[in-house]
Amino acid sequence: MTRVIHTGDTHLGYQQYHEPARREDFLSAFRQVVEDAVAEDVDAVVHAGDLFHDRRPGLADIMGTLSVLRTLEDASIPFLAIVGNHETKRDAQWLDLFESLGLATRLGAEPVTIGETAFYGLDYVPKSQRSSLAYDFEPHDAEYAALVAHGLFQPFDHGDWDAETVLAESSVAFDAMLLGDDHTPKRAEVDGTWLTYCGSTERTSGSEREDRGYNLVTFDDGVDIRRRGLPTREFVFVDVELKDGEGYDRVRKRVLQHELEESVVIVTIEGDGEPITPAEIETVALEAGALVARVNDRREIEPAQEVSVSFADPDDAVSERIRELGLSPAARDIDETVRASKVADSNVADRVQQRVAEIVEEADPGAFEAADDEPDAGTAEDASDAGDDTPDAESSDDAPDVGSAEDTPDADTAEDAQSADGDGQATMEEYL
Repeated sequence: MTRVIHTGDTHLGYQQYHEPARREDFLSAFRQVVEDAVAEDVDAVVHAGDLFHDRRPGLADIMGTLSVLRTLEDASIPFLAIVGNHETKRDAQWLDLFESLGLATRLGAEPVTIGETAFYGLDYVPKSQRSSLAYDFEPHDAEYAALVAHGLFQPFDHGDWDAETVLAESSVAFDAMLLGDDHTPKRAEVDGTWLTYCGSTERTSGSEREDRGYNLVTFDDGVDIRRRGLPTREFVFVDVELKDGEGYDRVRKRVLQHELEESVVIVTIEGDGEPITPAEIETVALEAGALVARVNDRREIEPAQEVSVSFADPDDAVSERIRELGLSPAARDIDETVRASKVADSNVADRVQQRVAEIVEEADPGAFEAADDEPDAGTAEDASDAGDDTPDAESSDDAPDVGSAEDTPDADTAEDAQSADGDGQATMEEYL
């Protein structure tokens, strides 16, 4: 028999809402998982990626993680893990550092046998590289086998990585896939193999309303998956649907019906009613003891008079200017990635290079052609030639190894962006 805790998406170092206490909350949740592992005397803790929220965690985050992992070491409980998309670095990963200290084992193509179960790992792999991925795993002689992987897998909602293909092409028959990336716990069976997401250990957004937790997985006469909850900071969700004539007083009353001390308060307003200033409602919650307060007004309220773009709404001004430039579809796609996506700041350069490679791979010449509508008068000549000098993204005939993170260059230095090719123009790779 093998009993393990399956956890993931701990996102250590995430200072949500720019609140230092939230950064501590993420570490506390991870520490609670480890304390539960010691109390349950499990055979291992299996982490399915995104240990850190960012590939450049702060020193305090690294030291805190070391402290928690030493708790497992003192209890002789192995920590088995893979690398997720948030924390992926070029070459060596933080997980490799912990492994060098004897505090972790990075899973990959070779089996790591715990009890009667062989564990394998599959780090996050960008979508553009999956078609050439070889699912070659070394054989094992254990009773069971489990693949730990990070990504959004089908048949679950929003999946873009086919688990059925992974299982069919793998050289090893897996009894379970222990997954990370989706922050909502899920479970399904595909061709006799159990697939399960453990969910995140803390809420990374106001849309994650379900309680946080992890999985307790037992391999004995089959695969048994049990859900365990985690005590986390209280999130108070206040949903208000306003009727005609209702406004600030109605929302304030609803907010104050809750115990708000040291909680994160998310107020969502729908319906009709009068216009409301979010800051006024947030102040009500903060004065009642909330740690953080956020208001989402989802109503479409007609303005009393025409509103013009000003410095009060710079995002609208930038969006308007982007439309005027007449950028190509590829350029607009990259602009969206840089300005408006949820990609961690330090991962933006890698994501842009990945997206450029995907566009080139799709072989759509029109993607690099300037838009015909509303070209900028000062750049019309440049826009007409867009795409002529677009550099090809680097490609490789070698399939990436399973269990290894994407090998993408860091954009750490100004010299990278300033270097130029022979004709004086910086290449896309140098810019990134």
